[in-house]
Amino acid sequence: MITQDLVGTGRLPEVEPDSLKVVAKRLLRNKSFMIGGSVVLLFLLLALFPGLFTAYDPLTQDLPNRLLPPSGAHWFGTDDLGRDTLTRVVYGARISLLVGLVSVGIAMLIGTAIGVVAGYFGGTLGEVLMRAIDIILAFPSILLAILIVAILGPGLTNAMIAIGIVNVPIYARLLRSTTLQVRGQEFIEAAHAVGVSNPTIIIRHILPNCTSPLIVQATLGIGAAILETAGLGFLGLGVQPPTPEWGTMLSQAKDFIRTAPWILAFPGMAITLVVVAFNLMGDGLRDLLDPRTAKKM
Repeated sequence: MITQDLVGTGRLPEVEPDSLKVVAKRLLRNKSFMIGGSVVLLFLLLALFPGLFTAYDPLTQDLPNRLLPPSGAHWFGTDDLGRDTLTRVVYGARISLLVGLVSVGIAMLIGTAIGVVAGYFGGTLGEVLMRAIDIILAFPSILLAILIVAILGPGLTNAMIAIGIVNVPIYARLLRSTTLQVRGQEFIEAAHAVGVSNPTIIIRHILPNCTSPLIVQATLGIGAAILETAGLGFLGLGVQPPTPEWGTMLSQAKDFIRTAPWILAFPGMAITLVVVAFNLMGDGLRDLLDPRTAKKM
């Protein structure tokens, strides 16, 4: 938290090296964070350096070798067009992580702005903003995402926009709640007393005190966004073939669930692993950043 003696300068307290060491030790002792972080790191490596894990091209068709079971040549087998399934899963990690990061970024930017303004200024403006958020919450998220993509058209960019919009209420309500708590603190009243402007108070004092819950929610949100991306891809509204994306791969593989189940199994396992990994990371960060549990770690 920002102390009152920093109100006049508007500066944040510096983080001491000893504090960083304590945080690092707590992270290393947190099994949820370490397991989830290790899996996420693996998928990041797959996304950034796919050529290190496979020598095949994800788009090249090889019809004579279609629907081959897992083997030494094709560890995850091949799909109905002879494409290496491992290669497509690896390259699919790039698409899924990109959509997760960008869509969460969109939701964070818009939701943070709405939540902070509604919580800090309140009044009629705050009521109007939060009622608009309530209207968005009235729709199931996947149905709203489908509606937005149906209006904008299928594709990677529109899928990121749709997923970002449907997740705005989560961050708006979180930031409004946190802003209301911080706004009542004495150091905020002291900032007003010495004439600090509202934008400066929001940037220097309100937002830094909202970062902990925001980081936790963003980590959890990436996993949810990847799952929603797969859902749109499965319905044919997300990334379009032949681009490798896990949801699209599931949609194409559903007709071969009996004859070639590996085409369906491996993309599904990838979705499950990365979503669970981000959830574990979020749980670990929540334990670390919550003062009540951090003292026990």
